[in-house]
Formats: sequence, structure tokens, C-alpha cells
Amino acid sequence: MLSKHQMNTFNPQNVAFTHGVGAWLYTTDGRKILDGLAGIAVNGLGHAHPKLVQAIASQAGKIIHASNLVNIPEQAALADRICELAKMDNVFFGNSGSEANECAIKIARLYGHQRGISNPQIIVMERAWHGRTLATLAASGSRKAQAGFEPLVTGFIRVPYNDIAAIRAIAEHSTDVVAVLTEVLQGEGGVYEARADYLRELRRLCTDKQWFMMIDEVQSGVGRTGKWFAHQWAGIVPDVMPLAKGLGSGLPIGACLAHGVAANVFKPGNHGTTFGAGPLVSVAARTTLEVMTDENLLENAAKMGALIKTEFAHALKGAEGVKEIRGMGLMLGIELDRPCAEVVKIALDHGVFINCTHENVLRMLPPLIINEAEARELVARVSDAIKIFLAAPLPTGQQSTQQAAA
Repeated sequence: MLSKHQMNTFNPQNVAFTHGVGAWLYTTDGRKILDGLAGIAVNGLGHAHPKLVQAIASQAGKIIHASNLVNIPEQAALADRICELAKMDNVFFGNSGSEANECAIKIARLYGHQRGISNPQIIVMERAWHGRTLATLAASGSRKAQAGFEPLVTGFIRVPYNDIAAIRAIAEHSTDVVAVLTEVLQGEGGVYEARADYLRELRRLCTDKQWFMMIDEVQSGVGRTGKWFAHQWAGIVPDVMPLAKGLGSGLPIGACLAHGVAANVFKPGNHGTTFGAGPLVSVAARTTLEVMTDENLLENAAKMGALIKTEFAHALKGAEGVKEIRGMGLMLGIELDRPCAEVVKIALDHGVFINCTHENVLRMLPPLIINEAEARELVARVSDAIKIFLAAPLPTGQQSTQQAAA
């Protein structure tokens, strides 16, 4: 339970973990729980991976933090590797996904001012999620999260997701747009996928208009979908790409990668950080990328994700109340026809940890190291929880809502 000295910003599940091994977590009351969330797409290597543990322990005995006032060889090695994988030119390291997206927004705005645009605008999407800083909150498409924090940062134009026509319409009339910020999969927004043809058309439009195409890969990047970065399924390269979550395997790191013109926008003094990618965190991230390569975790993510989707389709076939099973790789969602936070509690009782996002979407982000037996176990336990939930009578208020929708 939360201490009275912790701010009331979270509503955690009634469970605490003592340790984890691979894809499994162990609770303070002695239960073994299958991890279907990986710390919200963070623990891609699972828990207590021996190579990661050894690398962190070794570096902690040398130097943990040095600050960016000096050269950090571990950070330089990480920058070289992540840019090689992404086919990008350079990277700024921060501490979180919000910071990575904040960096992207600043790059776009500074680029606009360098072009003589006094009020640069960024096109963003409905249902988007980019973080909780004031700028990233304004860029996000959650009115619920924004409420009470007005006045919101301006400079954003919102359009429907996956709608290239809406963006073209803005292009015809606006001379202040400098960038488009989108996700390949909207994680917090309900695990909705962008079409490959939409991403390719958007890439062409941004090139034609000299806009930066900025793809938020904070949740979908670092192997989560079966490619290093989800946009690679569409065969494109963005101008700016924020990363975080799975990059540090639990240690806090954010990264904003840039390509082409975007890579030369910042100059010394335009941006900075105290903690970003110190020696310890850089070693953890570099080791994460090495293990993912050595253990073929991209291939495993694609294979296990396809298996899980197929098994869910079979297990939930004909289940009234299940609207759609969707996602890419190990970033998966099951949409129900009603708010379903209660399923998370039922699933926990069945020995599997997942979460609910966008009110009626169950989200699963298991570790990239999950094996076939564990994948099938995930499906069995979550499916049972969903069926138990759907078999219960709807609350009175929800009954009328569902009947009206029908």
C-alpha cells in the first residue's frame, strides 16, 4: 500500500513484488505471477537477466554518474549503436519518454524559428499520448489527462489518426506547420495501428513540405513489434524519433534521435540534461541492445506476438463483448464493449499481470524473452479472466449504455 507520505498520483493494484526471474514475478505473499506488462514495455529482457545484472554491477563499481560536462565513453558507444540500428545521424539522451518527446518538440520549434516562422505549429493526432510535461501533455490527445492543467501549451493542430487527407487539407492552407508528430501504434490511446500506406504517404508529404516527420517510438520501439522500431515495417526513416521505455531495461533513459536537417538544428546551449545517459545507464542500454541481438529477440517478439494473437482469436471466438484483438508483435490490445479495469484484478487473481488503457482496452506488453509455453499460458489466463468478467451482469448504468449502442 502507498505510504501517507507519497503523493496521491497513482492507484496501484494491491500487489507488490519482491523479485523477478525471466517472465515471472514473485509477490510479497509468495505468489508467482506471469508478467504480461513488462513494467509498461520497459523490461524487454525480463527480470534479472544475468548479462544485464553483471554489466550493471560491474559499472556501478567503477563510476555511476559523471555529468555531460565531460566526455562519457559509454554514452558515445551507445549513441553509435542506436544510430546505426535506426539509420539516424545523432541522438540526445535524457531520462524518460516525456523528455524525449519534449526534445522533439523543441527541435521542431527551433527549426521553425530558424526558417523565419514566428509561430511554428506541429500537427498531432487524436488519442495520441506523448507524456505529462506541459508541452507533451498539450501534444497528447487525452482531455482527461489535460483537465485542470490549463492554460495548455499552444502550437499544436490536432487531426484524426490515420487520416492523410486531414493533414493534406492543413498543408493547403497553413504556412506555419513545421512538423507532424505521430505514433506507429497508439499505446495509451488503445493500441491502434497506423497503416503502412498512411505512414509512407505522410513521409512523402513531410518531405515535400519540408516538415519534420517525428515518430514517437517511446513504447513501440526497441524491438517491441518485431523490428527495432515499428516504423521500419513501413520501410521509412523519420526525421526525429523519441525513444525510452525498453532502451534501459528498467534504468531511466530517454533518447531523441534525429536525421538529416533535424540533426543539425541544436547547437550548444539549446538543450541539456544533468542525468541523461550517464555511464551506468548507458552501459545498461548498450547491454540491452547486445542481448537483443545475441538472443534474436526481435524474431521472438514477432513470432510470439503472432502466436498470442492467433491463440486469443481462438480462445475468445464468439465471446460476446469482445470487439477486436489488435496490435503488432508484443504490443497487443483486446477491446471490449465496456470499461474493463476489473479484468486486471481478475487476471491478477489468475496469476497474470496486465493493464487496462483507454477505459475498455486490455493491454499486454510481455517481455521480449517470453517463450511459447509462457505465451500460451498468458492467453489462457487472460482469456479466463475476460470470460469471467463478461459473464457478470453489467452495472445498471452500463446496461443502458450498451443497449443504446446495440
